Amino acid sequence: MLTIFTTPKAFRGHINVIQRNALKSWTLLDPDVELIVFGDEEGAAEACRELGLRHEPGVERSASGTKYVRSIFGRAQEMARHSVVAYVNCDIVLTEDFARGVARVRRHFGASGRFLMVGRRWDTDITAPIDFSAADWAERARALALEQDRRQSPEWIDYFVFPRGLYREIPPLVIGRVGWDNWLVWKVRSESVPVVDATDVIVAIHQNHDYGYHPQGKQGVWQDEEAQRNYELAGGMRHIYGMDDATHRLTPEGVLPNPGYRLAPARRAWVRTRSRVWHAILGATRPVRHALGIKKTKPLEPQMNTDKHR
Repeated sequence: MLTIFTTPKAFRGHINVIQRNALKSWTLLDPDVELIVFGDEEGAAEACRELGLRHEPGVERSASGTKYVRSIFGRAQEMARHSVVAYVNCDIVLTEDFARGVARVRRHFGASGRFLMVGRRWDTDITAPIDFSAADWAERARALALEQDRRQSPEWIDYFVFPRGLYREIPPLVIGRVGWDNWLVWKVRSESVPVVDATDVIVAIHQNHDYGYHPQGKQGVWQDEEAQRNYELAGGMRHIYGMDDATHRLTPEGVLPNPGYRLAPARRAWVRTRSRVWHAILGATRPVRHALGIKKTKPLEPQMNTDKHR
């Protein structure tokens, strides 16, 4: 079947609720699914014992304690019992459409085929434990996500499905800051590996939360020293790939080519140009705006995923 690996935040308060919701939902995907949890955060060992998950507390970290992507992805590919693995953020609830999607993509590319499957998430307000004893829990969770109708942009990537061994060398990017997920898409595309956008058939339910895990909140995730370092290591805006860069789409009819991916570089170039022009305008008009008491509007930023786990 599949090995899913993840790394959590500390199991406290609302984060405890949504992480347990996510982990439990994964155990129900298939009797043969394997789950590996990386990190020694508060409550991780207890949650793994209760849910019967493999726990790997030892993770390479930066000087500030942030976890390295290469440590988690490297160990997961070594430890995995299955030939196909998936990294999933620890606040994502998955249902049977995910398992079916993985199976269809595997069949399309064959047992020895290389691929990366990604997809957009649906931001959903969930504040209480999911009642998994209810036969219709999955249908209700999906219905709630679709009812709230907050699908994130194509650069926000919360799951990666790929054959074991696909990622062999990863720069010292850290989880919990911007850019690392976009680099993972760029990396396989640079090696001519097919990337499949499964958004059309998979509802990945992201349980909304705050950014209390960072001292500076969401701004720190974007702008602290490690965030800037991640952005540099990822190669800057040129390598901020997302679902628009997918060479294929998983549809109800199967895996189909996505010709539109060829336009993605032009869209990124336009974002860079637009941002430079906007900041030039802000600079030129600063004296007038200051005299009139007009504040600048929010600057244009590349849409990178700020919802990163530690």
